[in-house]
Amino acid sequence: MERLYPRELDVHTLSPLALAFVGDGVYSLLVRERLLSQANRPVNDLHRLAVQDVRAEAQAAALERVLPVLTPEEESIYKRGRNAHTARSGADYHRATGMEALFGYLYLSGRVERVRELFSLCVGETSAE
Repeated sequence: MERLYPRELDVHTLSPLALAFVGDGVYSLLVRERLLSQANRPVNDLHRLAVQDVRAEAQAAALERVLPVLTPEEESIYKRGRNAHTARSGADYHRATGMEALFGYLYLSGRVERVRELFSLCVGETSAE
């Protein structure tokens, strides 16, 4: 799968927080799609469940399943996002920002299959190979 918006973009020039901005949307969309694939629920229930999965604490926990399989390039992007100066503080928030930066970088690089692989690990649907 390719990116949804086809205009060329040099991901190497984007700040880690800009990558996280896009990665937040990518991760949120994956969570929502996963929830819909599990069951047709009332929208309020879907929203409540999605919030549980996309909050910083949940993303930081999911990151633990992903870190061991990251390539050196992916780990570098994660660390840039994690270490970026944000308005919020806290280890979970910074780790979640790093993961969002990674998802944004991979998506914008057109590496959607890798996004899917990492998301599957995040939600415990597959094991690392």
